[in-house]
Amino acid sequence: MNRSSFGRLPDGSAVDRFVLTNGRIEVGLMSYGAAIISVRAPDRDGRLEDVVLGFDTLEDYLTRSRYFGTVVGRVGNRIARGRFTLDEVEYQLAVNNGANHLHGGNRGFDKAVWRPEPFERDGATGVAFSYTSVDGEEGYPGMLQTSVTCTLTPGNELVLRYQATCDKPTPVNLTNHSYFNLAGRGRGDILRHQLTLDADRYTPVDEAMIPTGEIAGVEGTPFDFRTSTAIGARIDGADEQLRRGNGYDHNFVLNGAPGSLRRAASVMEPGSGRTLQVSTTEPGVQFYSGNHLDLAHNGFERRGAFCLETQHFPDSPNHPLFPSTILRPGRTYESTTVFIFGVTP
Repeated sequence: MNRSSFGRLPDGSAVDRFVLTNGRIEVGLMSYGAAIISVRAPDRDGRLEDVVLGFDTLEDYLTRSRYFGTVVGRVGNRIARGRFTLDEVEYQLAVNNGANHLHGGNRGFDKAVWRPEPFERDGATGVAFSYTSVDGEEGYPGMLQTSVTCTLTPGNELVLRYQATCDKPTPVNLTNHSYFNLAGRGRGDILRHQLTLDADRYTPVDEAMIPTGEIAGVEGTPFDFRTSTAIGARIDGADEQLRRGNGYDHNFVLNGAPGSLRRAASVMEPGSGRTLQVSTTEPGVQFYSGNHLDLAHNGFERRGAFCLETQHFPDSPNHPLFPSTILRPGRTYESTTVFIFGVTP
């Protein structure tokens, strides 16, 4: 493992960079946003390429990033109008996505400097990041003590383990917001990537990208990725949900029992042969096809990467029939997601 300075925030806070390697792949992390800033993985001929979107300077993360690689929270994804009621008390959160709350608000966990503790054990290397969110931060009730442990194993697994405890009831929904392009960062769009999602259902959204409350079947729709399908095969089809998202930006309801580690998705890029498998304990995964990436804003073309954000469902605090995101004192929030990088002949 290598640790170095990655710069300082305008308030003087130091940001550290960590490089983990197992001899085959190399993972870069930083303490600002507990972010994954690079993953260098080999293609079928052994050539290493960075397969996540990221920047070489902290300044770019401060001015150009769309949550690239960061942990988002206290609640990832959207909450309608930034409002929810918990134990008969209504809370108003920061509104930062039109009329809605997105990814924790104006200064969510992606903009925090996390305290890092690097480690090496049992052939694996990693960093345990911790952050304390104070009572009232971005409108959320209670203090939340959070940790995210990022571990690179000898088997090319990047394991993310989240834990949190609180002193007042509060919603919690943490995820990592990495953007992937298995052909290599900046090497065109991701429309030829072959995607499989282990999901028979998804949650349709309204015009504001808030779930309607319906849990719909994917069969016979452009949202059926139960068998390997090119991301671009149906992305511009005449479908109202695709129109609302400008492509894919939807939560998929994963098969199997939430809480158990099970496969969520697999992706293969035919040109390089690189593969990505995603497993999670979460009930859902947000598949986003990079529809709002912008060369002028952040230097990456539209649909130049995809996200697979393992999560509870968007706007869960306002949908009693969705899996609950409410954490109460005396309980521990726990979640695990595993990214496995490989190659096919």
